[in-house]
Amino acid sequence: MTNTTYAVASDYFIWAAIIVLAVAMVAFSVHLAVTGSVRQPRALRADARTPVTVGAPGGDADDGAPAVPGRAPTPSRRWGVVGLQLTWLATLAVVAGTALRGLSVSRWPLGNMYEFTLFTVSFVLVVYSAWSLRQDRLWLGAFVVLPAVVFLGAAKLSWYTEASQLMPALDSIWLVIHVTVATLSVALFTLGAALATAYLVKDGAERKGDVTGWLAALPAGRRLEQMTYGLHIVAFPLWTFTLIAGAIWAEQAWGRYWGWDPKETWTFVIWAVYAAYLHARATTGWSTRRSTWVALAGFAAIIINYTVVNLLMTGLHSYSGVSS
Repeated sequence: MTNTTYAVASDYFIWAAIIVLAVAMVAFSVHLAVTGSVRQPRALRADARTPVTVGAPGGDADDGAPAVPGRAPTPSRRWGVVGLQLTWLATLAVVAGTALRGLSVSRWPLGNMYEFTLFTVSFVLVVYSAWSLRQDRLWLGAFVVLPAVVFLGAAKLSWYTEASQLMPALDSIWLVIHVTVATLSVALFTLGAALATAYLVKDGAERKGDVTGWLAALPAGRRLEQMTYGLHIVAFPLWTFTLIAGAIWAEQAWGRYWGWDPKETWTFVIWAVYAAYLHARATTGWSTRRSTWVALAGFAAIIINYTVVNLLMTGLHSYSGVSS
């Protein structure tokens, strides 16, 4: 039995979140531009006095500062604080919309592509919001909010399905275990991809000696790369668990642990690419820049798995649209 009132309310919350996140994206972008213009002359004056080592504290002055200080934010931070507050509001809206979707059908909202996206974006925003409470991550906001808006927009416009009950094959505790961990790991990989992109852009500018404009608002490239690696260290074991849990569920549902179904194959491909990244990151012969490109290749494989494989390839997972 579907509660249409909850289902409609869920849709309103998600649309509201998309609008609020779009405004937050503008605020974060202005923050980068304003902060970069303030820091750049300061950095130039410091360079004129003493050489600055890449990754030194001077290149990451705000890292670790509280996101919303007790006093009024400085002009260079005001737009970032506005963006963060809007992101918190949007986080509440997405979480509420996801919860209402589940309440509307009295089940865990993980039965199709649309619901998987809501769950994943909820994790992305919750993790970023919680992270920002402890340390200043205003500079990361634009890199996080952009994919969140894109994912939610695609979910509403292309992957939306009416709230309905699960097919019998999906009515299992392993749906909750397997897919919940999958959404959390994809959320962390999304944040990792955001940091990896920021690192590659900042590192490229540092190599050219041309850290100007909004790039001056980002932490030093070395610090960005360390944060990228740290997130992937957490996300990779979760994806490993996703792979194992999926095999256990497959044995219960279909009588075999592995059958090279397109979804199973791409889940393994993603695991292999991220394993290659972690190995390359720890290998002396690989530069951090080259290994980071491997991490982005892993995220590209996730996107292919969720779009091309789900929508265009036929397999045992085709009936559900579940993303892992």
